Amino acid sequence: MIRSVFTALLLATVSLPAADLKIGVIDMSKVFQEFHKTKTAAEKYKANFDKAGQEMNERQEKYKVLATEIQKLQKVGQDPIITPEQRAKYNAELNEKVKEIRALEMEMQEFAERRHQQLKQEDMTIRKGLYEEILVVVRAQSEKGGYDFVFDKTGVSLSTVPILVYVKPGSSTDLTDQLIVELNKDAPPPGAEPKKEDAAAAPAPKSEEPKK
Repeated sequence: MIRSVFTALLLATVSLPAADLKIGVIDMSKVFQEFHKTKTAAEKYKANFDKAGQEMNERQEKYKVLATEIQKLQKVGQDPIITPEQRAKYNAELNEKVKEIRALEMEMQEFAERRHQQLKQEDMTIRKGLYEEILVVVRAQSEKGGYDFVFDKTGVSLSTVPILVYVKPGSSTDLTDQLIVELNKDAPPPGAEPKKEDAAAAPAPKSEEPKK
């Protein structure tokens, strides 16, 4: 698909004099990382990530308490000096604790999977929104600069090979820094509270949610 698109582009430009073409390139990876809304979103995501970890830790602490109680009941129930009635009582308590800890194990697994999927979906949604916002500026700046083509020099094909394998020096203009300036012109000053619409964003960090 990508190959056919570029073939069409090349065929379309054959009839155009090279001097009439104005080509720009962008490091979209750098633009995305330097976009102030990306940084705000990352902070929000980290807060959600840490909250999920805290909620899991609370469940783990409860699990440890139950495990300790089970060990005590097992030890007492095996004591030869207790009466059969007492042993039956301890065994009944033990069975209830075992049921409780098994239910907690299932709940912990379901919680970890659910929160992992929620954070993953949040990451995808926010990234999509940020890239769409960046592309609006890219198109506006490209039209303003009169560019015929603007390529992402960090883009790769389905075979993971860079789409732009070579660009003749001086034949294109790198718009990366210009776009970063344009995107961040309305960035709040350091230490200022982010806008409400910005605070709702959150792309994922590289690490995954703790899952135990």
